[in-house]
Amino acid sequence: MTTVPKLTDAMLTLENRVATLTLNRHDLRNALTGSNLIEDIVTTAEWVNQCDEVSVLVITGAGSAFSAGGNIRDMANRSGDFAGDVAECADRYRKGIQRIPLALHNVEVPIIAAVNGPAIGAGFDLANMADIRIASESAKFGETFLNLGIIPGDGGAWFMQRLIGYQRAFELTLTGRVIDATEAKELGIVLEVVPAEELLNAANAMASRIASQPPKATRLTKRLMKMAPRMELKDFLDVCANFQGMCHNEPEHLEAVNRMLETMAKK
Repeated sequence: MTTVPKLTDAMLTLENRVATLTLNRHDLRNALTGSNLIEDIVTTAEWVNQCDEVSVLVITGAGSAFSAGGNIRDMANRSGDFAGDVAECADRYRKGIQRIPLALHNVEVPIIAAVNGPAIGAGFDLANMADIRIASESAKFGETFLNLGIIPGDGGAWFMQRLIGYQRAFELTLTGRVIDATEAKELGIVLEVVPAEELLNAANAMASRIASQPPKATRLTKRLMKMAPRMELKDFLDVCANFQGMCHNEPEHLEAVNRMLETMAKK
């Protein structure tokens, strides 16, 4: 049986090749700073990449919020991650919250964010680090850093414009306005909006469909999807050829082909 790492402020489960990470500091509205959630998320990301039994990672929040982002009380007190002079504060960002985008960007399996409630500031950015977002009707999204006189220090400006384009990302970031789940879907931020009581079922249905695919080919396909925007076509096709050669020599490929032939024979 696969051993799931013990986390401090989050819960992690694994069932039918789907790992579910639940942020569990609802007393802080799952704020990423002023808690152990940064370490928990990074630990989960590293474990997923090492565990062949995982094909999909689902991230959600316990309580009413997905994540409130940064701990505003610590900001007001210039304490915790926000203490010190310019160099000290920058160092805390690099060694703290910036570990999340680096870790999640390198996760080899598809990531689904099941956004159960408000995703604000760094919490919004956390959702945007996923490959797919499914939102509860009660979810809200806000790139609210400028409202607090700060910038998206966790890389939010990098992720959002790649998701919805420069102009729309610029407007949301520079106005700091909060949008509801319906507008988030219209903008292309979320794939689907469902009633709150159906959120995890919808996320698990999507995760299970992906997890039913051949696992090694799934990981290689995600790598290709990540590589494509930054590569020239000729170089990309060379990588595709090598990856395809790997797939054709995997037992899971022959198993999948035989299943397809059996299905065709029944028609």
